[in-house]
Amino acid sequence: MANGWGTFMKSKIAETLRLKFEPVAILWSDCLPEGSLQFKGVGTGCIMSMFAKAAAKGKTSAFSKTTFGCFGGGIGLGFGKQYENFPLGVEAFKYFLSTGLESSGKEDMVEGAKRLRNKEMAEYFLKGEGYKKSPNMVGKYLENLPTIDVHQSTLSSSH
Repeated sequence: MANGWGTFMKSKIAETLRLKFEPVAILWSDCLPEGSLQFKGVGTGCIMSMFAKAAAKGKTSAFSKTTFGCFGGGIGLGFGKQYENFPLGVEAFKYFLSTGLESSGKEDMVEGAKRLRNKEMAEYFLKGEGYKKSPNMVGKYLENLPTIDVHQSTLSSSH
């Protein structure tokens, strides 16, 4: 299938493994592929859903420093230490990835989350992801997390 730039790639790996979906290639670029799927901003979705669409539907998805979806996705895509830009601060990010802001005992963080326009996101922040057992463990994880900040403005996934 086309990858959004008009080229066709056949995967020997997918063929040998008899994969249901084609592998997804990730490319950094200075321009967005025409017709690519994109988020409408930061904090507006999960990058994994975009990768899944690229693989399952033969689409090209694109991310930029202003449209990468979730903050963790921005880190993983090479757009720097995005947890520093979390709406309620780094400490709130640690609670979000672990026990949730409700468990923080910090009324300012809880109230800050409740004031977010996106009520679904606010609820998600309050409950937390449970990625790590505690905010302290998230802090240690972030201290050791290798990050890069690519000079290219966009990253595209395509199959």
